[in-house]
Amino acid sequence: MGPHPAVAAIRLAVRRVLHDILNAQPASPVPTAPPTASPTPPERPLVLVACSGGADSMALASALAFEAPKLGIRAGGITVDHGLQSGSDTRAEDVVLRLTALGLAPAESVAVRVGREGGPEAAARDARYAALDAAAERLGASAVLLGHTRDDQAETVLLGLARGSGIRSLSGMAAVSGGPGAPGRYRRPFLHLDRQTARKACLVQHLPVWDDPHNTDPAYTRSRLRHEGLPALEKALGKGVVEALARTAQLSRDDADALDAWAAQAAESVCDAAGLLECAKLYALPPAVRRRILRRAAIEAGAPAGALFARHIEEVDRLITGWRGQGEINLPGKVVAQRQGGRLVIRQG
Repeated sequence: MGPHPAVAAIRLAVRRVLHDILNAQPASPVPTAPPTASPTPPERPLVLVACSGGADSMALASALAFEAPKLGIRAGGITVDHGLQSGSDTRAEDVVLRLTALGLAPAESVAVRVGREGGPEAAARDARYAALDAAAERLGASAVLLGHTRDDQAETVLLGLARGSGIRSLSGMAAVSGGPGAPGRYRRPFLHLDRQTARKACLVQHLPVWDDPHNTDPAYTRSRLRHEGLPALEKALGKGVVEALARTAQLSRDDADALDAWAAQAAESVCDAAGLLECAKLYALPPAVRRRILRRAAIEAGAPAGALFARHIEEVDRLITGWRGQGEINLPGKVVAQRQGGRLVIRQG
């Protein structure tokens, strides 16, 4: 008798991601001369799971522990102690024990200090990813698996819609993401699975889970959306809202990726010999392409990507499309943009 359908679904999702990770590994060099001694076998790749102890990440940890050995992959786990609740250190230690019991090694807890920039949710997220990046670097991990589900994706799309930040914010979370130094570090195997599938998988495997009280605290925007906003949408529009939002995310991501590629190519053609942006050439581009070039130029000048909103780019865009002799535009990160003699100059102020 095979595993429960929920368990089978999460294992299949993880197996597919692990195959992708293996295929992305660099090929072993071909020896140029006969070896003089027995060669040292290459170290097996390490894949970590980021585990809070909740149902989504515990289901993911269990599936990783089951699938990784069959593919010759080492599997470990990291839990991040944000220090935002009483007893969070004890909870983190308990999660490490659960990961160890599943056979994951290394299994570690990392404590972080959460700042205030961008609000509590954004600050906690930034601290968490910084800790995961550091752990992956220190342990030499090929990838870090995250337990975001289709429900999380739907919530992310709605939050992006509320911010009015454009098509990129509607594309939600990518199945594969990462920073400049590790573009494919983060993998999200569960984006096509709902939250209940993960919880059911934990239930039938008798995996203890921890329900974060912040997930039901109305002080947090995502919590209100989860427990009030989405149910209200489903009541008004019928079932299938979550699936439709997740599908919107994928379609939006495809469109945004295509526009980003177009903008990257067009950026080279709108600069003069000194590398300055020419306003006339920018004006001739479609707005979606032009604004992407402006955003990238602002980030390259030092504007923090997370603090650079659509309204900032719209103001810079008016220097090109609505030029009336206006002065410089102040951007986050002490960056200024101004029009000078038909050129757009974006620099540190």
